[in-house]
Amino acid sequence: MNKKSRHLQLKPKNPMKTLKRLFSYFRFNRILFISGILFIIISSLAQIGANAMLSPIIDSLVVGFNKGLFIRYLFIMGIFVILIAVGQYVGNLCMVRLAQKTVHRIREEMFAHMEKLPISFFDTHSHGELMSTFTNDVDILNQSLEQGVSQVLLSAITVVGTFIMMIILSPILTLVVVAMLAVMMVTIRYIGQRSAKNFRSQQATLADMNGYIEEIMSGQKVVKVFNYENRAIDDFSKRNEDLRKSSTQAATYGVMLMPVMGNLSFVLYALVSMIGSFLVMKNRLSVGNIATFLQYTRTISRPITMVSNQFNTLFAALAGAERIFNVLDQEIEVDQGDVRLEKDGEGKYYWNLPKEDGGFEKVPLKGHISFEDVSFGYVEGQKVLKGINLYAKPGQKIAFVGSTGAGKTTITNLINRFYEINEGNIYYDGIDIRRINKYDLRSTMSIVLQDVHLFEGTVADNIRYGRLDATDEEVKEAAKLANAHYFIKNLPQVYDTILTGDGGNLSQGERQLLSIARAAVANPTILILDEATSSVDTRTEKLISKGMDKLMEGRTTFVIAHRLSTVRDSNAIMVLEQGEIIERGDHEDLMSLKGRYYALNTGAIELQ
Repeated sequence: MNKKSRHLQLKPKNPMKTLKRLFSYFRFNRILFISGILFIIISSLAQIGANAMLSPIIDSLVVGFNKGLFIRYLFIMGIFVILIAVGQYVGNLCMVRLAQKTVHRIREEMFAHMEKLPISFFDTHSHGELMSTFTNDVDILNQSLEQGVSQVLLSAITVVGTFIMMIILSPILTLVVVAMLAVMMVTIRYIGQRSAKNFRSQQATLADMNGYIEEIMSGQKVVKVFNYENRAIDDFSKRNEDLRKSSTQAATYGVMLMPVMGNLSFVLYALVSMIGSFLVMKNRLSVGNIATFLQYTRTISRPITMVSNQFNTLFAALAGAERIFNVLDQEIEVDQGDVRLEKDGEGKYYWNLPKEDGGFEKVPLKGHISFEDVSFGYVEGQKVLKGINLYAKPGQKIAFVGSTGAGKTTITNLINRFYEINEGNIYYDGIDIRRINKYDLRSTMSIVLQDVHLFEGTVADNIRYGRLDATDEEVKEAAKLANAHYFIKNLPQVYDTILTGDGGNLSQGERQLLSIARAAVANPTILILDEATSSVDTRTEKLISKGMDKLMEGRTTFVIAHRLSTVRDSNAIMVLEQGEIIERGDHEDLMSLKGRYYALNTGAIELQ
């Protein structure tokens, strides 16, 4: 889902179900929740009680001044006012803390859950979408929990309690109020529908403009080199104008509600005053009664207006909560592997393979990989790999070449079990790879990708990411092995140099060298290089190659490369097209065939 469609989805699909699940989080902080509700109820009832005291206070002044009664009623009213202040403060404080604890828990659950999700989830959901859920949706949910819950509860109690008191004071005036409130509700609905529509339009155009700004700012080199500046300005002006129009419409209806409701409240106040004055003259109400009723009239319209202003935010928060729960409902990566990796007394690793008789077989970790009639598709009915058969002996270098989309990277994704095969079998040291625990399986592997991702932190920390318990000396040795030490020693703080986001203060080649050092420090049995040298210059490639030769010694290595010069020394080269291996052999064998590989090397055809 793109940004625009996400922002258009401001209404929840199943609000009651979402609300019920959201409230279930309150059980973790029952004391805060109960205390918050209790003090809000106290505040609401105290507000009603304080208004009720107006009647005896005024009547004690109008109908024969009684100093004792006046002071007593005034004292009771003072208590109510104190209860209002304390109740609102403590109630809101409890709800704010409840909201923060609830959102804190949801954030932790989301992050922990996402770390357990399979790679397929991240392949089908954009980073922007997930970040929007983590930031925008969680923030608006937090805001609604802090303010919306207490306001709705306060308003509900106030409206119900006030209605009861109004009926007790004067059923006739209560009918007038009900009739006027019906007019108010129709007005709120009319304005609210148009406000929500324009609000969604505003959010959509804002998302569109923000996305365009991000795109243009990140692509300034392309903008400059192709003289796209004027066109970019024109496109931005159009989007900015669309945002101005939609924002104006949204603001028009947004600012309309309060003045309209305010004026209708004044009309209601005037009607109650006139009819109430008539009832006072008929001795059906006292002066104190009408004063209290007028106060109730103002009290009852205020929460209705307040809640109506919260509708857009509340619905947007529930829609955001639905997206959060949708992430939490995603199935985590399943791992039923019963084969674990262990170390013997001599420091050698072996697979602990459970046997049917209840015993265990120790299978030495060597790095032998074999594919037997493996077929796979990311989408059901669309095979990316078809009947793949290959083997890699320990210490061999196996290369994959072929056009984009031929299935090269998919093979490596199956080796580390990012995806599970549909047909066939993959064996690791003779063990079905599906039986091996994923954590143990991946701990024997290192991957160097074309797109390097470095973390904000020191150079040493980024290399140590390959093995967190690596010593400083091991980090330095890994850097030397990858030929990264020569540029690291020239950095301002050497290995303690802080890298900016994604290593922005390093060149592409330097980032790639660090990535290879990170793989080296893990001391893997199987090494996967996914076009690891495609982003570096020839000189850097030679430096990497020297380090890689040392790193690949004794390790099973799988190489995906566009530069065919990097795979000539491979033990076997697999040429893939449309998910099938069409040629296999070493460099000399494939050249002698004068087939696809020969054509790629001689330039008869280009590798796409």
